[in-house]
Amino acid sequence: MGNENAERIQTSVLNRLEKKAVGWLVERQPEWVTSDMLTYFGVFAAVLYAVFCWLANVNVYYFWASSFCLLLNWYGDSLDGTMARYRGTQRPKYGFFIDHSLDALTTCLFCIGMGLSPMMQLSISLFIMGGYLCLSIYTYLSTIVIGKFRLTYASMGPTEMRLILIAVCLCYAYFPMKEVSIRVLGQDWSLYDCAGALVATALFLIYIVSLAKDLKMLAREDPPKPYHKNK
Repeated sequence: MGNENAERIQTSVLNRLEKKAVGWLVERQPEWVTSDMLTYFGVFAAVLYAVFCWLANVNVYYFWASSFCLLLNWYGDSLDGTMARYRGTQRPKYGFFIDHSLDALTTCLFCIGMGLSPMMQLSISLFIMGGYLCLSIYTYLSTIVIGKFRLTYASMGPTEMRLILIAVCLCYAYFPMKEVSIRVLGQDWSLYDCAGALVATALFLIYIVSLAKDLKMLAREDPPKPYHKNK
């Protein structure tokens, strides 16, 4: 991790259950499975997710395959770091760098996949991507500067977001509701577009509020220095 002593803040709804499940799975991984393998496996699952979302334009039941890929992504993304700690093979700097670099790629794949599917306009999914990436950047900066690694916001973490995305994908497969639309900015937005816009707005609001709070705190801890003109 970028700051080994950073406090990990994990308050998600499924945190306890997820820890038990991940611990059980880690103990049963074959010796030849490495943390890096799990990390890249999670990214590969995200690529497949985007592909199946795109194929849902041909048949909406491809959303079942994309939902399964989200579960595979969770498997790789959740087990990699825990397994390194369990086996005592942590590489804090390398692990932090590769894990969160690829997390950004995974986020892009998830959002682009949604935008390429019939479920949501690409512009809306990119709006979500922007909010999520801003919040991610804030999290990593907070880890390094403040020493707090916040994994959840509003009791929601990556696992909860994946489950919500699975629910939305499967809901669209059976209830696309294409006949219901709202006119926004000269365009017809489906209910899924509206929901996506609300999610994106919430992400940006959380980012702005969190940023303002920490800036106020840092301004007190690191006040401006008096100006001394060089002679």
